[in-house]
Amino acid sequence: MIEKNYLQILKERAKKSRVYKKYQLIGLLIAQLLEDEKHKSLYIKLAKKHNNDDLLRIAKEVAERKKIKNKGGYFMKILTTTHPDILKNKKNNSKNRKNENSNRKQ
Repeated sequence: MIEKNYLQILKERAKKSRVYKKYQLIGLLIAQLLEDEKHKSLYIKLAKKHNNDDLLRIAKEVAERKKIKNKGGYFMKILTTTHPDILKNKKNNSKNRKNENSNRKQ
């Protein structure tokens, strides 16, 4: 009896979204905008490494176009062909700065 209740609690907990970082939220928003929940981990990874504002802007532009069937694919095509600079410019996060500082000390 206790095991059944415990399993039910685990199933309920699994349904809830756990977003701990801003880039996770941005990635999930992009997946929802593009109606591409299947590739949400890709969008989270992009949001972690690249400029969130640019990614969201492009995703919103793609989402507004009603005739596109595969919005996720179209988003990636636009990102790689017309905005390759976004993919080249990585975020300057604190980890990169810490590594640079530690390398300078040595």
